[in-house]
Amino acid sequence: MRKNYLYSTLIACLFLSAIYAMPRLTVVAVVDGLTAENLATLRPYWQQGGLRTLSEEAFQTTVTYPHLVYGGNETTATLITGVTPDRHGYSMDAYYERRDRKQHTMLEDANVHGIGTDRQLSPHSLLSITMTDKLRLLYPAAKIYAIGIQPEATVLLAGHAANAACWLDPASQQWTATAAYTEGLPTAAFEQNQNGRIVTLAAHTWTPRMDILTYTCPTQQERKKGFSYEAKEVLLHAPEANTLVIELALAMQQTESLGTDATPDLVMLHLNTLSPQAISDRIASAEQEDMYLRLNQDLGFLMEQLDRRIGRTNYQILVVGRPVLGIAPETLSTIHMPVKQFNVDRASALTGTYLMALYGHERWVDGGHGQSIYLNRTLIEQKRLSLETLQRQVANFLMEFEGVQIAMPGYEAMRYPMLSTTLCKKHTGDVVFMLQPGWQLMQNDKQVTDHVIDDNPASPVMLWSGTIRPMPQTTLTATDVANLIF
Repeated sequence: MRKNYLYSTLIACLFLSAIYAMPRLTVVAVVDGLTAENLATLRPYWQQGGLRTLSEEAFQTTVTYPHLVYGGNETTATLITGVTPDRHGYSMDAYYERRDRKQHTMLEDANVHGIGTDRQLSPHSLLSITMTDKLRLLYPAAKIYAIGIQPEATVLLAGHAANAACWLDPASQQWTATAAYTEGLPTAAFEQNQNGRIVTLAAHTWTPRMDILTYTCPTQQERKKGFSYEAKEVLLHAPEANTLVIELALAMQQTESLGTDATPDLVMLHLNTLSPQAISDRIASAEQEDMYLRLNQDLGFLMEQLDRRIGRTNYQILVVGRPVLGIAPETLSTIHMPVKQFNVDRASALTGTYLMALYGHERWVDGGHGQSIYLNRTLIEQKRLSLETLQRQVANFLMEFEGVQIAMPGYEAMRYPMLSTTLCKKHTGDVVFMLQPGWQLMQNDKQVTDHVIDDNPASPVMLWSGTIRPMPQTTLTATDVANLIF
């Protein structure tokens, strides 16, 4: 009797493990600007397509972020690692380097070379393991690739353990890559470079696919003249970029035989819904809506091809939005919520003048970046002054600035609830400040927005699987997303 019971239990366990085993292929797509609001608005207009299928069949929820969001790839890093910036180390797209008093992009790595590009990028500075790393640990023979529109996002999605990561270069109209991964530029990407597929699509003229008046929210200018772009001129913000990413993913599925054996494989995609004139993640133009319509078509083609090639029950798709532009200042002005700009470079210069008045005409401030002011520690040490005293003085000085809600020495910031999850210790300045709601963080370059105008952005998540599998609770944070595919 006991023997039969144990045998039955073993069979049940094997049956359940077969039901919940990871599919042969997982596709993860992080989509810039994708919002739940836009998906809900446009759903009635999709008769078919990938977004339509996902809206009907996928597990859906939204996730919020337990840290400050600047509209950069700090959100990507959180989504794929399952931890906050204080742990994964990517708090903003750039960081301030005291040695040369300059800003550097977060994934710069002088020890690797680019392939078809002068960008030297690697995941070396990412401090936590990612989705790809977890899969490699579970299945050492897994094939893992990242394909994207923007280089930093693509390298982050590749993590430390991918076979390769490649992205579009709009200038050369080629797939480019980093030698940080063993396979360099994948064969399928090289073949597309040789046959000129990117050049062919980039030669398209992007115009509305429907009558302009059938769109939900065309601008006045679009109502008069529609819109028209040479795709090559706006390639990274044209629907052709998404098409190219999907096409390369399918080409790599074929050349690398992804999803055709018992070892799970993983493809990470970086896509985009933000058109050239987008000022917000919320759709406010026909061209932005057109991006969604064409993305819907591209995702539908991806699913149709995977159904035919490896079978509907052998893959799963995880789609997650990434907040980039937040809520447009113009939108907030309609509810009488003014948006003001705080220039950190100007604040840094004024702080330097203030310290000159106290301690003499010297360079007391090295610079400012993000929400940090960096003091000249070498000079302070030479003058035998107390660093802590200067930090307190600067914090008190910043508190007098319009728009500053709180300022404190850097070592105290780690005890402040929101800042403690947002700041990476390695890149935190000597004095840290937070802005009041409605204030936008800016550098001197007015074209660069470093802070999303959205106090609590939420990202839509859609998880589709062709087989039976346990689904998560409906309430999630961004740190839960990394474990959804396992």
